[in-house]
Amino acid sequence: MDSATPRDLPAAELMRLDRQVCFALHAASRAFDAVYRPLLRDLGLTYPQYLVMLALWEHETLTVKELGLALRLDSGTLSPLLKRLESAGLVRRERSARDERQVTVSLTGVGRDLRRRAAAVPMTIMAATGMDEHELVALRRSLERVTAALDAASGRV
Repeated sequence: MDSATPRDLPAAELMRLDRQVCFALHAASRAFDAVYRPLLRDLGLTYPQYLVMLALWEHETLTVKELGLALRLDSGTLSPLLKRLESAGLVRRERSARDERQVTVSLTGVGRDLRRRAAAVPMTIMAATGMDEHELVALRRSLERVTAALDAASGRV
């Protein structure tokens, strides 16, 4: 892709696949998946399950609603994930005694222990990107700004 800005380009050029930021993000996401897949297979996790575990390793216990908000997943997607993690003995789901509509998710001992085995994953992924730590921090911040702006534009916030 050349260095021309979108305002400088005719409409037909703007419609090219290689000019779409959304496609660049999609392609990067798929490339990340390809690197994560074998690492997570060794842990017995899918990528969405890994995200759940990351949140729980950070917080120990969260409600299903808190997990959904943190991971940007709806309950229809999250519930089967949690069932599989519970079947694997990694998490425990319990209805709140104070409010039966609320379900808490917490780590089991096995789930806590898995964290040690997963500890190398972030550094392996970072190395696979070919970027240094400062570049990755800048990229993450840019993506967070894009996400916030798109949430605002879509009315999600």
